[in-house]
Amino acid sequence: MEDTFIDKIFTGQDFIGSSLQVAEYEGCCFDRCDLFNADLSSCIFIDCRFDGCNLSLVKLGKTVFRDVAFKDCKMLGLHFGDCNGNGLSVKFDQCTLNQSSFYQCKLIKTIFKNCLLQETDFTEADISASVFEQCDFLGALFEHTILEKADMRSSFNYVIDPEINKIKKARFSLSAIAGLLLKYNIEIDRIS
Repeated sequence: MEDTFIDKIFTGQDFIGSSLQVAEYEGCCFDRCDLFNADLSSCIFIDCRFDGCNLSLVKLGKTVFRDVAFKDCKMLGLHFGDCNGNGLSVKFDQCTLNQSSFYQCKLIKTIFKNCLLQETDFTEADISASVFEQCDFLGALFEHTILEKADMRSSFNYVIDPEINKIKKARFSLSAIAGLLLKYNIEIDRIS
């Protein structure tokens, strides 16, 4: 690793389809940057923010994210399982993560707030004690996922099979409980 950028602000820059300089980015902010289909492989991001960025289809081979916050970002089709898994620490606020994959990721105590997670893959991920506030899981995949102590009370459109996922002490709302029982093909009626 040759270069280190500390507390640098990147505003409105266009990185479409290019490779971001392989470097360590510490305390940096990417504001309204377009990184569509960019290559972030082997970059290290520590205590960074991405605000209003387009990160769709970004390549994440061995990318390090430690204490990185994403807000109002478009992040379609990302494969977080390709990241360097040691110390993966992220949080998402009002992000669109549709068709992304967290396959085998360890995301304990991660915060997802007001995110679209449609058709997102959480297969074999550990999302224990994570908080999903007002998230839409339409078509999301949960297989052999660890959701113990996760808080999904305000989220919706999820289908989670309790027989193949670990959900001990996870929190769900009564209004969305049908997502845990769908495989049984039973009818749940609300009686007033």
